[in-house]
Amino acid sequence: MTEQTDGGVQGRVNAPSGLLPAMLALGAGGLCIGTGEFAPMSLLPDLAKGTAVSVPAAGGYISAYAAGVVIGAPAIAVLAARWPRKALLMALLLIALTGYAFSAAAWSYPSMLAARFIAGLPHGAWYGVAALVAASMVPTGQKARYIGYVMLGLAVANVAGVPLVTWAGQSLGWRTSFAAVAAGLILTGIMVSLFVPAVPADKKASPLKELSALRSPQVLMTFAVASVSFAGMFAVYSFITPALTEVSGFRLSTVPWILVLWGVGMVTGNIIGGRLADRALIPAIYGMLLWNLIMLALFALVSEWKMPALIALFLLGNGFSLVPALQSHMMNIAGDAQTLASSLTHSAFNISNALGAAFGGLAIAAGGSWISTGWVGVAFAVIALVLMYLSVHITRRSQT
Repeated sequence: MTEQTDGGVQGRVNAPSGLLPAMLALGAGGLCIGTGEFAPMSLLPDLAKGTAVSVPAAGGYISAYAAGVVIGAPAIAVLAARWPRKALLMALLLIALTGYAFSAAAWSYPSMLAARFIAGLPHGAWYGVAALVAASMVPTGQKARYIGYVMLGLAVANVAGVPLVTWAGQSLGWRTSFAAVAAGLILTGIMVSLFVPAVPADKKASPLKELSALRSPQVLMTFAVASVSFAGMFAVYSFITPALTEVSGFRLSTVPWILVLWGVGMVTGNIIGGRLADRALIPAIYGMLLWNLIMLALFALVSEWKMPALIALFLLGNGFSLVPALQSHMMNIAGDAQTLASSLTHSAFNISNALGAAFGGLAIAAGGSWISTGWVGVAFAVIALVLMYLSVHITRRSQT
C-alpha cells in the first residue's frame, strides 16, 4: 500500500486560534477518556457494592469497556469514513458523554455493563481521528511528535485525572466519578468546537477503502505488534498493588502516589518517543521494544527492594514512548484506510490489556510471585520484536 504522510489530508490545515489551543482540545479528550478508562479499576469495590455484585463479577465492567473499544474503533472508522473529522470528533464525544451519564445513573449489573460498553465505543476512534487531525496541522517531519502530544492526555490521566476522580468517587460516591468525567467531556466538546480546525473528509475515503486495510499484510502485522507490545506493561499494572505491598513492602496508602510516578514516566516517555520517531521511525520502534523488554526484566529482578522498585516503575512508564511511534507507522502504511488503521492501533492496545492481565494471572496462579508478571512481559516483548521484524521484512519485500 502507498505511504501517506499527511494524515490523509492533502496540505496542512490551519487551526482557527493557533496550534496550541487545538492540541489542548485534542489532549483534553484523551485526558477524559483515559481517566474514564482507568479510574473505575480503582473504584471496583465501590462499583460492586453499588450494583449489588461481587468484586470479581464487577470485573466484568472493565471487560465490557474493553469490548466496546475493540468493537467500536473499527466499526466507527468504517461507518464514518466520509465524515468531516471535526464533526466525527464531536459525535465521538457525544457517544462517550452518553456512556458516562448512563454509568452515573446505572442501577444494576446489566445496566452498568451496558453503560461501560457504550463508554468504550468511541475510545479507539477518538485517539485515531485526533491523531489524524494533529498530523494534518503540522509538517510531515513533526507528525509523530504531535501524535504523541495527543496521547499525552492519556498519560496525564494517570498522573492527575485518575487520582482525582478516584478520590472524588471514594469521598463523594462512585457516581460522582462518572459525573466528573461527563463534565470533562462537555468542556472538551466546547474546546473542540472553538479551537479544532474543520478538517475536511478525505474525498477518496469510503467504507470499502477503509476495510481494504484488513487485506494489507503490513497493517495486520503492525496490528499484531501493537496487540502484544503492551501486554507486559498491563501484566505488571494489573497486579501492581499486591506486588508493591506484599513484595516491595510499601503501605497500601502509598500505592496511588507510586502510580503517579509511573504516570510521570509515561508523560516523559510520550514526549521523548514522539521526537525519536520523527527522527528515525523504524529504529525507534525497535529501540522502544527492546527498552520495554529490559525494563520488564529489571522490574522482576529488583522489585523486592523499595527504591529499585520505584526506579524500575518510572523507567517502565517511559515505555509509553512506543505509542506515538506505532501510531505514526500505522498511518504511514495505511494508504487510503487512514481512519480505520489509526483507530485499530487503539483496539490493539486494549487487546494487549486483556492479554497482559490474563497471562499475568496465569503466572501467579501457577505459583509465581506477584512480580513474576515482569517475566510474562519479557516474553511478550520478545514476541513483539519478532513480529516487528516480520512486519518490516514484509514491507521491504512489497516495495521491491
